[in-house]
Amino acid sequence: MERPGRHLSRPLYEGLPWIYMASGVLALAGSYWLAAHAGVSLIVGLAGLVVLIGGFVVLLRRRDYRELRSHYSNPDSLTDQDKN
Repeated sequence: MERPGRHLSRPLYEGLPWIYMASGVLALAGSYWLAAHAGVSLIVGLAGLVVLIGGFVVLLRRRDYRELRSHYSNPDSLTDQDKN
């Protein structure tokens, strides 16, 4: 049973972790260029680091979930447990 609501297109959904990581790298680079403004640089740098790590975590979690599903003859049985 699918969840009601709108879904992202597959290319956008698959690209989100990469978009997050690219945004994080850009924020870290922006933090470097804002070095003259220490407070702003720190905030932008920390936000960039969090977004970069978040994108990496999403990418790894998706990979692990897909690998787990591939080990089962009926991959949908993993989601059937959530319904009970």
